[in-house]
Amino acid sequence: MALNVGEKVPEVLGLNQDGQEIRLSDYAGKKIVLYFYPKDSTPGCTAEACSLRDNYTELKNAGYEVIGVSADSAASHKKFIEKQSLPFNLIADVDKTLSEQFGTWGEKSMYGRSYMGMFRTTFLIDENGIITRIIGPKEIKTKTHAQQIL
Repeated sequence: MALNVGEKVPEVLGLNQDGQEIRLSDYAGKKIVLYFYPKDSTPGCTAEACSLRDNYTELKNAGYEVIGVSADSAASHKKFIEKQSLPFNLIADVDKTLSEQFGTWGEKSMYGRSYMGMFRTTFLIDENGIITRIIGPKEIKTKTHAQQIL
């Protein structure tokens, strides 16, 4: 069951790279860029994270907080943040709870084989926790993702 534009996101988003619970209410009065990505330190995911990092000031000036989500562990997220100097939280959705709520975890196929994985998807959420825009896997351009949001 996937969340859609106009729906409210859940209060508890998950645990970040430091094991701290990230809640919607932590961002009260702010807009959120909640982006789901397949894997830490892979070329496309690194390009996407760096686009958001390099344009972080512009995103903040537009009223956005950035939160990344993948099924990687907190330890993996910590390394990724350190290596790429990422200024935002990454949620370690190892049990896929959040991904399944948002409909970003599912069957994918590559080279004729099927497997379960994360669909690269970004949700723009308003100050009241309501989804205002969804940028789907086919639309996202990893190298210029921040510009797509702005």
